[in-house]
Amino acid sequence: MSYQLARSYAEQFSDDACQLVAAAQPAPTSDPHWLAFNHDLANQLGIPEAWQTTVQGLALYAGQRIPDCLKPIACAYAGHQFGHFVPRLGDGRALLLTELITAQGQHLDIQHWAKRGTTIFSRSGDGRAPLGPVLREYIVSEAMHALGIPTTRALAAVSTGDWVYREQALPGAVLTRVASSHLRIGTAQYIASCSDELLRQRFADYVIARHYPHCAEAEQPYQALFSEIIERQAQLVAQWMCVGFIHGVMNTDNMTLTGETIDYGPCAFMEHYDPNAVFSAIDRAGRYAYKNQPAIALWNLARLGEAWLPLMATEPNQAIEHATQLVHQFPQRYEQHYYQQMAQKIGLIGCEPDDRALITELLQLMAELQLDYTNTWRWLARGEPAEQPQLLDWQQRWQQRLHRQGLPLMQVYAAMNQVNPAVIPRNHWLQAAITQALESGELTLFNELITVLRTPYQLPTTMMQYTQPATAEERVQRTFCGT
Repeated sequence: MSYQLARSYAEQFSDDACQLVAAAQPAPTSDPHWLAFNHDLANQLGIPEAWQTTVQGLALYAGQRIPDCLKPIACAYAGHQFGHFVPRLGDGRALLLTELITAQGQHLDIQHWAKRGTTIFSRSGDGRAPLGPVLREYIVSEAMHALGIPTTRALAAVSTGDWVYREQALPGAVLTRVASSHLRIGTAQYIASCSDELLRQRFADYVIARHYPHCAEAEQPYQALFSEIIERQAQLVAQWMCVGFIHGVMNTDNMTLTGETIDYGPCAFMEHYDPNAVFSAIDRAGRYAYKNQPAIALWNLARLGEAWLPLMATEPNQAIEHATQLVHQFPQRYEQHYYQQMAQKIGLIGCEPDDRALITELLQLMAELQLDYTNTWRWLARGEPAEQPQLLDWQQRWQQRLHRQGLPLMQVYAAMNQVNPAVIPRNHWLQAAITQALESGELTLFNELITVLRTPYQLPTTMMQYTQPATAEERVQRTFCGT
C-alpha cells in the first residue's frame, strides 16, 4: 500500500462538547453505475487498483459498502451566508470518508459529496444531489486544476439509481472529492461561537500543524497563521479574476483555510467581459458578482479575524489592532498578484509606470465592445490588427510597450499562450453535457469536455467548438447549486 490512513481531525475533536464532528454512514443506493473515475488522481494518491473502477470500488464510491477501516464523519461549521450569520451549518450532504497520507507525505481528505442520506447537520435537507451539480463540479474542479488554480479535485462520480426531488424528479448522483482539508472560515466561526478558548487554540494549532507548520516557529504563531491564510486567499482570488471565474456563493463556509476553491454549485466562467456579471440564481442582489469577489474575500477574512481575536493578543484592544493590520494587508497583496498575472497575460516583463493603466484600459474596451474574455487574450497573441478603431489604438500602444522589452514578438506571444487558456468550461457546454446525460444517459459531451479541459492552454484542433462563445440562443443566464 503506497498510502496510509490518518484520522487526526476526528481523533482530536470528536469528543468536544461543541460536537465538531459526528459519526455518520451513507444510506445504500439502489442501482449505482459509474459516471467517471479519475485514474490519474487515484494513481497519484496511491489508491490500489482494487479500489478503482472495480465492483468493490463502485460500492465504496456509491456509499453502498464502506470498509471497516474507514470511519466516516460529518463536520460542523457555521457561516455568513449572503452576509447573514448562521451559527450551525455543517456537512448536511457530505461525509469525510477518511484522511490519508500519500507516499509523498501529503495529508489529504477524501470526501463523499452529496451522498444519499442525512447527517445531524442536514437540517431540513434530504442530503442528496441531482446528477447535474455532480457533473458540473467534476468538470469545473478538474478544469481549475488544469488551469493551475488551487482546488478540490474530483476522484469519482457515480449515479445512484435513486430519484432526487426538487422542482422535478431528477436522477441522483454522488461525487467523491479530494482536498488538502475541508476546514473553512466557517469552521473557525463555529468554534468561536462555542466560547471555548482551549478549543479555539487547539483548532488553530491543528491548522498550523497540518497546513502551515513553519508558522509554529514564528514569534507570534497565530498572527503568522492568519497572515498566511490572507496570502493564500489573495493569490486564489487573483487567479479567479484572471480567468474570468465567478464562484457565485462566496459565503464564509465556502472559503477554505488552505486557499483552495471549494463548493462549485452555481459557479460560472464569463464569456463577454462584464465586471457586473452574476450567474448564480440565488445571488439575487449581486453580492458575489465578478467585480465584488476581492472585496468579499476581504470581508470574509475580517470575519476570520473576529473568530480568532483572542489568539492575536491577550489584551482585547491589541488583538483588534493586530487583526485589523493583518486584514488590511489583503488589498495590497491581492493587487500585487492580480496585476502581476495580468501583465503576464499581455506579455509584459518588468514594470513601467503606465502598465496598470494599459491593463485597465484594455478591460474597459473589452466591456464596451462586449469582447469574449478568454478569446481576446489569445487573439492578442496572434498579432492580428484590431478591426475596431479604439482597440487598434490600444493595440498599437501595447506593441510599442512590447518593443521596449527587446524580445522577439513570437517569443512573447508564445509566453502569453502559456498563461491564457484557449478553452474554459463554458456555461452552455456544461449545460449541454448535463442535459445530454439527463435526457439520454449519454456522457459523450461530458467526456469530451473532460478531455479538452485537461490541456486548457492548447488549442483543441479537433474540437474547436469548445472554444466558441455561446450564441444568443445557447447563452446560459443562470446557474444553480442543486441544494
